[in-house]
Amino acid sequence: MSVQIEFTADGSHTLVNSELDESYHVFKGALTESVYVYIDAGLLSLHSRLPESGRIRILEVGFGTGLNVLLTAQKAKAAGLNVSLTTLEPFPIGNEIVAQLNYAECLAKRGDYGSRDELKACLAALHRAPWDATTEVAGLELTKIHGKLEQQSFAEGSFDLVYFDAFAPRKQPELWAGEHFQRLYRYLAEQGLLVSYCSNGQFKRDLKAAGFGVEAYPGPMGRRHMTRAWKGLAFK
Repeated sequence: MSVQIEFTADGSHTLVNSELDESYHVFKGALTESVYVYIDAGLLSLHSRLPESGRIRILEVGFGTGLNVLLTAQKAKAAGLNVSLTTLEPFPIGNEIVAQLNYAECLAKRGDYGSRDELKACLAALHRAPWDATTEVAGLELTKIHGKLEQQSFAEGSFDLVYFDAFAPRKQPELWAGEHFQRLYRYLAEQGLLVSYCSNGQFKRDLKAAGFGVEAYPGPMGRRHMTRAWKGLAFK
């Protein structure tokens, strides 16, 4: 797989998969989108709804650059959250690419995610963590799985939160098949949450067909919507 590093509008990097002609993040702002969708509307929102939960168990579909996991590790540490995170990735990127990503520099400027050196070391550690094993990394119980969603089988109710961060439906439609969301619905605990940058109409219809309550939720950076889908909660 061939990838190249590109800047997005908020100064943070994304990668572009030349085979698919598709970026890993939105060009309006990779970092801005990930913080909004997966941390603010995902992790922190779920924690506010279930404040007594002893542990938040996350499944991520699409490890990619590791940005979502980096943000999760740093925010969990700052908020005193106990997080276990399982992340799936069929096509890991190389360490030479990871070393060039500027997330540490961009996040350090925000002032609420740690220092540049701490962030850079954390991102490197997340990528060095072994595949198909569970390890303690950056305060997380991290399980990295080198494989696709359809190749996995988890027990019912294994997770509280899903980060669905696959490539866009028009580029890899097989990743957005309705059967996957039926599977994810089973994997989620009651009042569990799935979040995604995508607001595609067929995606939301497939989520509803799987049993999710799909919430109309404002998107980042002026986008009309993103998707939040809950197990055991209904929305009009």
